[in-house]
Amino acid sequence: MNDTRIYFDNNATTCMLPEVVEAINHAGRTAFANPGSQHSFGRDARRTLDDARETIARILNAEESEVVFTSGGTESINMAVQGLTAGRTGTIVATAGEHPATLRSYDRAAVHGLRSLHLKVDSDGLLVESELDGLPWNQLRLVSVILAHNETGVIQRTKRLSDLCEHHRVPLLIDAVQAVGKIPVDFAALKATALAFGAHKFHGPRGVGGLLIRRGVKLVPFMEGGHQENGRRAGTEAVPLIAGMAKALEVWHESAGHRQMMISEMRNQLQQRLLGECSPAIVHGYQAERLPNTLSIAFPGLSGEALLVNLHLAEVACSLGSTCASGSAEPAPALLAMGVPPDICLATVRLSLGILNTMDEVNDAANRIAEVVRRMRSSQNPTG
Repeated sequence: MNDTRIYFDNNATTCMLPEVVEAINHAGRTAFANPGSQHSFGRDARRTLDDARETIARILNAEESEVVFTSGGTESINMAVQGLTAGRTGTIVATAGEHPATLRSYDRAAVHGLRSLHLKVDSDGLLVESELDGLPWNQLRLVSVILAHNETGVIQRTKRLSDLCEHHRVPLLIDAVQAVGKIPVDFAALKATALAFGAHKFHGPRGVGGLLIRRGVKLVPFMEGGHQENGRRAGTEAVPLIAGMAKALEVWHESAGHRQMMISEMRNQLQQRLLGECSPAIVHGYQAERLPNTLSIAFPGLSGEALLVNLHLAEVACSLGSTCASGSAEPAPALLAMGVPPDICLATVRLSLGILNTMDEVNDAANRIAEVVRRMRSSQNPTG
């Protein structure tokens, strides 16, 4: 029996590729021992761990010693924020609409005496660079920016920001969780102090990720109790998951250009059809460079929550452009920061594609979404 469901929620998580599953299983059989053990079994695990570290460092243009393995993007961000600000006073800065992992970490830092500032973004979600001119650079202790936005897919301009951080010797944290494994990411060229990523965003396993930390940077440990990861992250490394993450990134890297082109063509086809068949419709970040897979689109006059339910019934999996708080829908802060009216925020859904999708699915989904939108609008205006 064929599965008629269509999965367009790849920014939430992705399906592991067969090669990744095999890499995990192989490592589970051959590298099951503790990589810190000195016997031959432990050394087998250590070799697998070192090979994975080398692969990830090479693809992200980092040094092997700069790679720290974590449980995922959220831990990596928390680890960087807390590790780079512990015991310090002053000001920490983030762009408006950052991921909650960053915002909540900033809230915790504020409890310990750090002041938090947020930089404005324009209608496409791009940093308003004039904001940088008025910053109290001598008081800054950390600047954080999301490289590719999880909701809109907008790819942030970071060059001037990173140049200023480097000039003023202010640590720069880049949240690259949605970027790594989707677009080229060059740690050295970004001039970041730290860069976070998570495997399950690029067809790797859940429960594993990484933090790149520039060589020579001191980081107060986020987790205590062991010498692992050069004393920067205690806990026995999950070697099979790490091997799976390295394989997922390697598979992406081997066909990155082709994969980006294919996914972009599918996203653009979906976008074109929905704009043509569901008018009025609004694409967020339309004028900016975006991830090739992400389409954040609003259907004015409709409830995003109701639309999501109806799309579920139509067997199209996607997500909201808003977050839930206290049981009621609230406009997404990232969209509000772009100047999007609250009613348009609440009419937004996010469709995010992956390499396992096909153009046939795109056209099938476009038909289903257009039918749902027409039906919902017709029920709201039966005499129209």
